[in-house]
Amino acid sequence: MIISMLGGLGLFLYGMKLMSDGIEKVAGSKMKTILEWCTKNRLIGVIVGAVFTAIIQSSSAATVMVVSFVNSGLMNLMQAVGVIMGANIGTTITAQIVAFKLDSIAPLFVITGVVMIMFVKKEIVNKIGEIVLGFGTLFLGMSLMKGSMANIKDSVTIMNLIESLRNPIIAILVGLIITTILQSSSASVGILVTMSQSGLVELPMCFYVILGCNIGACTSAVLVGLTGKKNAKRAALIHLLFNIIGSIIMLVILLPFHDIVAEWMLKLNSDPGRAVANTHTIFKIFQVIILFPFAGWIVKLTELLVRGEDEKTDEYELKYISLNKSVSPAVAVLEVTNEIKRMGEIANYNLERAMYALMNNDKKVISEVLDREHEIDYLSRKITDFLVSINQMFPINESRNIAGYYHVVNDIERIGDHAENIAEFAQTKINDGIVFSEKGTEELNHMFDVMNQQIKLSLDSGCLYGEKRRTLKRNYGSGE
Repeated sequence: MIISMLGGLGLFLYGMKLMSDGIEKVAGSKMKTILEWCTKNRLIGVIVGAVFTAIIQSSSAATVMVVSFVNSGLMNLMQAVGVIMGANIGTTITAQIVAFKLDSIAPLFVITGVVMIMFVKKEIVNKIGEIVLGFGTLFLGMSLMKGSMANIKDSVTIMNLIESLRNPIIAILVGLIITTILQSSSASVGILVTMSQSGLVELPMCFYVILGCNIGACTSAVLVGLTGKKNAKRAALIHLLFNIIGSIIMLVILLPFHDIVAEWMLKLNSDPGRAVANTHTIFKIFQVIILFPFAGWIVKLTELLVRGEDEKTDEYELKYISLNKSVSPAVAVLEVTNEIKRMGEIANYNLERAMYALMNNDKKVISEVLDREHEIDYLSRKITDFLVSINQMFPINESRNIAGYYHVVNDIERIGDHAENIAEFAQTKINDGIVFSEKGTEELNHMFDVMNQQIKLSLDSGCLYGEKRRTLKRNYGSGE
């Protein structure tokens, strides 16, 4: 019985992972567009967070991604709080899917997914096949778990253990521990759906297990936040506080009325599994409605709990690339693109200063240009190392662009070298008393203006968000 239960759990978790990974690979760069919508306002952030998490089937993955965005400076805390709240709603979709009794047709999804992966050569079909296979594997795992649970009632020891869930605090702790171990509230609530359908856990106690699952879902984001910058820690803390405060509110409401709530939920749907899934969704929506007006206060509370600013540990630093090994492909693309753009802006500014030094014989600016060149070399080296480390994790839509990223970094580094050469020539000009003619100065300035405009246009065309890209599309068309 235990072996069957563990085997079913393994298939269930693997099916969820296949679905999540397959969707993320197919979505690819679309995640960048989704992120742009999060910058509009907090309410849109909630909607985007809910839809995004419903698609990738994991609030843990979504919140880890948000923490990475905040750590990289791609998103601020006020934008993050809305997405985190929405992610908590989106994660309930998995339980709703699990509540459907699709065990009998799960093998059809499995064979369809296998055919799409093994016998079709198109990559996009292979990735969609992973999603279909994951969906089927998930329900096969559920079927195996249900079969093993049918015999659990014959075990006095296990039934006594389940009986202990009549204590709300113990039920919350059980939900917290299981979700922390599985790293997924979707998985733990899915198991709870299966157990309730088998008649092992009464609906009122399922409520308290769900509250524990909500808190345990924060583990992944907290672990990522611990290794990040101060704002990353605050973003992880927002997720934790939202779930703790929301669970406390629900606990206060449920303690005197859980039997009434259970009766009401069963009237909506007599299937206990569906009642658990509906309860999970209603709890999350209710928590968001209650806490949404206080989102600003939650952000301020995290700033009080995590005080101060980050200390610089290096003379130079990466602003967007987090170097987090668990970063997803979508986050990696965002991070590296913004870091390259930042490197380009620094190199272009250095070029402007070098030209100023050349035209005005300014020794102080020459020294400034030569010093800044070290930072450009540092960024070139670090970005290239990062590109090498993520080369194998790029999704379909991004993998063909990886070579382009290398070329762009090299080209920007060459701009920095040219700035250094101009600064050195400026020093020679001062030492040798060289004087440019008025016509020569005019032509040099004109040439530099044209070149400077071209560099800025190239950098703006690579920016991910904001009015700059929309303006470029209006002025120059939608071509890359």
